[in-house]
Amino acid sequence: LEEMGFLIRTHGGAELAEDRRFRRTLNMRRNENRERKLAIAARAAELVREGDTIYIDSGSTCMLFAAAVAEIALRVVTNSIDVMNRLADSPGISLIAVGGAYHKEAGSFLGPTAIENLRDFQIGTCFMGATGFSAAGVFSSQNILEAQLKQRALEVSERRVILADSSKYEYSAFSVFARADIVDVLITDRDFSGEDKMRAAGIDVLLAD
Repeated sequence: LEEMGFLIRTHGGAELAEDRRFRRTLNMRRNENRERKLAIAARAAELVREGDTIYIDSGSTCMLFAAAVAEIALRVVTNSIDVMNRLADSPGISLIAVGGAYHKEAGSFLGPTAIENLRDFQIGTCFMGATGFSAAGVFSSQNILEAQLKQRALEVSERRVILADSSKYEYSAFSVFARADIVDVLITDRDFSGEDKMRAAGIDVLLAD
């Protein structure tokens, strides 16, 4: 159950890995705020240079970002099956999957195997999705195992970029994966109202048209 993303083992027992009352699957999220997500993906692609090694997270915005960089010669590390499928036939992409247990609702590979595999990588820039984020620069996701893998990807990356549209602002999901001190850049859309607060927390904000 832990490998499948439903439970986290604790001393003498287990606890839920996510609050399933508020669960939103990847299929549910794909067409939400699509124009905003496309703009964010295009803006994020401007940060990528040929020859870079990047990590692309799972999620609907990250999937669009993968499409935006498909023609650039890159080394891409990912846990997302949609990113893998999108980039598998791109001639300039060297594609590396982290492995782990497949979590159908997130469309990604999670768990101890994926976390351990990331330990051996050095990532130039990671591009990370988020379910919610606050004015204080607290970023969250809906599953603990998902949050744990995000934390490891952030740890092994030189530059940490969050891709999140403005509808996720001031929404708190089940599990925190990052705080302001470990995030370098937030890319969001022009409807975002918390730019000054985010900059005050030490995070650079890029607004996508």
